[in-house]
Order: sequence, then C-alpha cells, then structure tokens
Amino acid sequence: MRALLQARASDVLALSTPVFAEIAEVLARPKFAGAISPDRRDDVLELLSVAAIWVEPTELLAECADPADDKYLELAVAASARIIVSSDKHLLLMTPWRGVEILRPTEFLSRQIRG
Repeated sequence: MRALLQARASDVLALSTPVFAEIAEVLARPKFAGAISPDRRDDVLELLSVAAIWVEPTELLAECADPADDKYLELAVAASARIIVSSDKHLLLMTPWRGVEILRPTEFLSRQIRG
C-alpha cells in the first residue's frame, strides 16, 4: 500500500482491465489469505481502481518469454509508461524494454525516497 501511495504522489499509475483482473486474482490466492483479509483486499483493489488512470491497450504484443506477462507490456505501450514496477522474473530480464525501465518494487521505492 505504501508503494502505491508513494507512486501516486510522484507518478501516474496506469491499469488495464487484464492487469487489474490479474492483481485481483493474485490477491485472492490462498497463500495471501493469512496476510490480507478479504475486506482489506477489497479496499486495496478499490484504492487501485480509483487512483489509477485506466488505459485499454489496442496493440497486442508477443515479446515476453512468458506470454501471460505481455499484458503488462501492452499496458506500458498504451500508457506511454517510463517504468514498469514488477517482481516478475520474465519482465525484469527485459529491462530496458523499448526504453521502459522495469524495476522491482524496492528499486522503485528507493528512487522515490532518494528523489
């Protein structure tokens, strides 16, 4: 949540329907049940939903080693993103991709703090 608030303060968050759906699905997985209650999960998803700009990609890509991750690249193109924040190993291996940096959340936050 802190990362979201810091990102929103200095950058614009972008979401697409497929990316939001994956975030919701991941947060609903049993391994997160002990870490986040369903009510808290719903709060996080609502905060994400209202804090972000919504962009629906029009260009389909097939550039990531994991095709399921192409939705993040498609969103980055549609939103003219400078940075993708992810812990996904397939995406991280692509940095920089088309001039877009792909950073781990800790790297992104570190840059925000250093300013």
